[in-house]
Amino acid sequence: MEQKTKILGLVLSVAMLMIMMPVLLNLLLFDWPWLNYVFAVGAVAALVVRILDKYPGSNLRIKRLYRISTVSAVCYCLAAYFKFSHDMYLFPYASGYDWLGFLTAGAALQIYAAFVIGYEEKKELKKKLKK
Repeated sequence: MEQKTKILGLVLSVAMLMIMMPVLLNLLLFDWPWLNYVFAVGAVAALVVRILDKYPGSNLRIKRLYRISTVSAVCYCLAAYFKFSHDMYLFPYASGYDWLGFLTAGAALQIYAAFVIGYEEKKELKKKLKK
């Protein structure tokens, strides 16, 4: 495994923990102001990792799935924006839980992409072994 891939995987794992823990604590009704900052840093770190992580092969479906992973990270960043916009009254119709929609959409896209990327890479490996 390439060194860059290992580092990006580690940073992505930490970023996902930085997204998950504040969300869990917010849903358990802990209202600590620094949780929004931890969530935002995790969302931006996930976006940076997704932008830097490119698929080196030529399979168009896997390339599309990598782009879907990037879109999921953009959804996390939008969720972070909505968390801050409610606190600062930047979005006039914010209810306080608008960020959950973007967070859920990002999570759904990420789960789909993760499972299908694994499936497609196994299928591609079988093709290469048959040749």
